Amino acid sequence: MYHVIRCPGCLNFTYVDPYQHWKLCHICGEVIDVMRAPVYLEAIDHQDAEKVVCQLQDFLDDTGKEDLDESEKSRLRSEYTRWVRSRIE
Repeated sequence: MYHVIRCPGCLNFTYVDPYQHWKLCHICGEVIDVMRAPVYLEAIDHQDAEKVVCQLQDFLDDTGKEDLDESEKSRLRSEYTRWVRSRIE
């Protein structure tokens, strides 16, 4: 399981192992306190997390939004769950 989070310094998305306490942002070098970073999604593996990180950043770039609102976060989680289930069936 991996958590998709966002760097508080540069606002880029990244992912972490849920047992990590700190993460060094690969973009700006900020040390992220993982326990304080909001979790956007819990992904099954690092490959899924990497895909979601890229898609989230592209979505914000395309829409010009600064962040996801609560309904978009909920929709993200629902769509990810549906996608995972479809791979299992």
